[in-house]
Amino acid sequence: MTTSSKGMIIGAVLAISAVTFGFWAMILVAVAIVIGWGVGRVVEGKLDLKGLTDTLRGRRSS
Repeated sequence: MTTSSKGMIIGAVLAISAVTFGFWAMILVAVAIVIGWGVGRVVEGKLDLKGLTDTLRGRRSS
């Protein structure tokens, strides 16, 4: 599945949730999608949580 196909599916899910349930439900669905994406990246080993937390705290490693 290409990146553009995934984007279209996510957009369709958000649009349907906005029309059906309203704005705040769409925001909740968007947050759930982002959390699911993050968990998937961690499980695949493509997202380093330690590096991410260091970056968010302002620590840098060169």
